[in-house]
Amino acid sequence: MADGTIYLYFKNKDDILVQFFNYRTKQVFDGFRAAVNQSDNSLDKLRNLIRRHLMEFQKDSNMAVVYQVETHQSSRLAEAQIREMSKMYQDLVSEIVETGQQEGSIRKDLYVGLVKRFILGAVDEVINTWLHSDKNYDLVSMADPLVDLFIRGIGSVE
Repeated sequence: MADGTIYLYFKNKDDILVQFFNYRTKQVFDGFRAAVNQSDNSLDKLRNLIRRHLMEFQKDSNMAVVYQVETHQSSRLAEAQIREMSKMYQDLVSEIVETGQQEGSIRKDLYVGLVKRFILGAVDEVINTWLHSDKNYDLVSMADPLVDLFIRGIGSVE
């Protein structure tokens, strides 16, 4: 295909990036929702979400690189799409946390807004570290330790 042909379908390079995010967001979030819905309790829902998140980025490391680069710069071409993806993810985490609070498996005294940012930030950093390590380990293997850290924390109760 000639270079100019692509512009019959896209306005410019920025539009390609925006359309990429639109297309992949639906695919990825459909998978997130399916993974979450496979469980009956909130802790397994959270574990399934984190595992699926890491799996999606491991299976498409090029997407992971594009996502990490675009989300970690101050001037983002796909700002609206990134904001929407973040909101969708945080809404899903909020749903899981609130269900866990009702079940009694997650503390009720937590500020859910902080929890959802904590989880998204931690998962994002695990992916970022994996990318910078030249992907020399199984990213999905980090899911259980991450969820354990979320649930048990780092403190020692005496």
